This record gives sequence, structure tokens and C-alpha cells, in this order.
Amino acid sequence: MKLKEMKAGDRGRVEGFTSDDPAYRQKLLRMGLTRSALFAVVRKAPFGGPIEIEVKGFRLVLRSNEADVLDVELQ
Repeated sequence: MKLKEMKAGDRGRVEGFTSDDPAYRQKLLRMGLTRSALFAVVRKAPFGGPIEIEVKGFRLVLRSNEADVLDVELQ
């Protein structure tokens, strides 16, 4: 499933990335979104807006297109 399909309050684990751009993949890794990283969806903006998640003790806001790159598993 994709991160943008999750609802506020859901918890998940990063499974992988669907981006072919290695620079973009490195950006996500530097933000703490490594494979098997656990996270919680804090809130979602309406109409496809940004998604706020908590990962590794800090909060991170991702644009909808950034969230579409992450393959996740519900926990």
C-alpha cells in the first residue's frame, strides 16, 4: 500500500520505494525513511495535501507526491 492511502492514527512500516531517481531516494533515506522504519500518521491535509508522520522521534511532513513513492505496510 502507499503512504498516502493511510489515515490519521494509522501505524506502519516502510517496505520500500517506487522512485527510480537515486538522488530522491537518498533524500528520503536522509529524512529517516529507511526500509523497516516504523512510523505513525499524525494528520493528513484534505484534498490530497501534505501528510504529517512521526518517524524515529521526530515529525516529518511529506507532499502527496513524496508520499506516493513510499510503499508501506500497516502495523
